[in-house]
Amino acid sequence: MRQQVQALVVLGALLITSRVFAADTYVIDPHHTSFSFMVKHMMISNVPGEFDKFNGTVTYDPKDLAASRAEVTIDAASIDTRVAMRDADLKSPHFFDVAKYPVITFVATKFTPGYITGDLTMKGLTKRITIPVTIAGPVNEMGHQAIGITGTTTINRQDWGISWNKTLDQGGVAVSNDVLLTISIEADRK
Repeated sequence: MRQQVQALVVLGALLITSRVFAADTYVIDPHHTSFSFMVKHMMISNVPGEFDKFNGTVTYDPKDLAASRAEVTIDAASIDTRVAMRDADLKSPHFFDVAKYPVITFVATKFTPGYITGDLTMKGLTKRITIPVTIAGPVNEMGHQAIGITGTTTINRQDWGISWNKTLDQGGVAVSNDVLLTISIEADRK
């Protein structure tokens, strides 16, 4: 009887341990990841941009999404819209004020089927957002395990104090408040 109890205790400890460590941690691969945005300019065209410097991790368990988390840090000064003068303006206090707020962060605290919810911090303000996503993997290829996360959502830049604008002579504004955010992440298991 004593041996059976000991065996059950060992089996229970193994089950608990395997459950605690079931979620794997993945490091974002900067060569296969992009954080981009698009905003309407002068009510007629969409101007794209992206951030070139970032890092982060994703802790992911496909069998237990509640155990999954993610943290991303973006260098706000790495903004790139392919126009140096516009990039300089976006780095100024009119928009991101990168001298005062050098990073943008996203901390995902809830994974549910098809969605990631977390706190987006820009310009010193934190707001909760939900991003519809597709999570692919994990896959094992060329000696490493990786996952992919893609998603798109729209935010209102005014919610983060990014409020500069100009009224156009014919009506409308120079910069839309709605900003389309797109994430495309590939992350490798540590």
